[in-house]
Amino acid sequence: MKKRMILMLLAVAIFVAAIGAVKVRQIRGFAAKGTFQPPPEAVTTTVARQEEWPATVSSIGTVTAVQGVLVSADLPGVVAKIDFESGRMVRQGDLLVKLDSRQEEAQLAAAEAARDLARLSLARLRGLKESGVIAVSDFDTAAAQLKQDDAKVGEIKATIERKTLRAPFSGLLGLRQVNLGQYLAAGAPIVPLQALRPVYVDFSVPQQQVALLRSGAAVQLTAEGKGAEGRITAVDSVVDPATRNVQVQATFANADGRLRPGMFAETRIVLGASQPVLVLPASAISYAPYGDSVFVVGDVKGPDGKSFRGVRQQFVKLGGSRGDQVGIVSGLKPGEEVVTSGVFKLRNGAAVQVNNRIQPASSATPHPEDS
Repeated sequence: MKKRMILMLLAVAIFVAAIGAVKVRQIRGFAAKGTFQPPPEAVTTTVARQEEWPATVSSIGTVTAVQGVLVSADLPGVVAKIDFESGRMVRQGDLLVKLDSRQEEAQLAAAEAARDLARLSLARLRGLKESGVIAVSDFDTAAAQLKQDDAKVGEIKATIERKTLRAPFSGLLGLRQVNLGQYLAAGAPIVPLQALRPVYVDFSVPQQQVALLRSGAAVQLTAEGKGAEGRITAVDSVVDPATRNVQVQATFANADGRLRPGMFAETRIVLGASQPVLVLPASAISYAPYGDSVFVVGDVKGPDGKSFRGVRQQFVKLGGSRGDQVGIVSGLKPGEEVVTSGVFKLRNGAAVQVNNRIQPASSATPHPEDS
């Protein structure tokens, strides 16, 4: 048993020693050559071409309603009637909710009776005053009483009207938040109401670009994969000291009602002027906090003096995007071959093998398929 174990341990030791000898020989061979060249990375490339792009300012915005309120109870009361359905369009003045106003209606009847009596009394006293039977002060007291009774009638009518809640403007109702017979306190929410035609889109731009903006400039919007066009209607007069951005408001007709308040939207302001840019697919850009760069393909000399097909990292300045494409303003020359996919695995001076059988998307107006 011991002899078998000794033979097994001896065989393992011989195997480990053989592996070690092979590795030592490899390391000595690499040391003799001076360096180790990893195998080339498979990449796709494209040739940088120059195009004229209109000067634009892109930003992220939020859709807001031109008019939007949460309809709420003005006075406390019990819900006596609900005359709307959630999610329906309503017109200005349409009845939404009526609170119980039987007590006020009874008070109104009593006040109207007192007013009518005061009117009759004043009419009688007018004739007596003209005959000199009563003093002028008695007539003035009766006239003042009629005015008080008339004001009381108006006050009760206003209370009844305040318990009849109507749509303040035309728009789309949200979800109902009350039930029939429910007691509502003053200010209790009833239903959201949003005017959707037109809508605002609020977004911000850096302070350096405010001078390029003007009221009425065209704004292109993309939301939920669909586009729309509107106009700048207002630019804030104050720069946010925290972000150094300025709020801009654009108006969109929203004829189909597709844009809803609170939606995320991508905006692009067309400034009119154009600038030359080198167009590359967005996948060609290596984004980093210290600067954006691309990898240019060319002949690279190795430490042994031999040339091979490799890449050179080149920092560039971006000039905006359009669909799947990115514009390069500086740092690159027309006609240079640039890596478009496989960028994440490259480094400066790495060897590459170009295979362009499948290219990444590079369209100014992409139409992604539904998932």
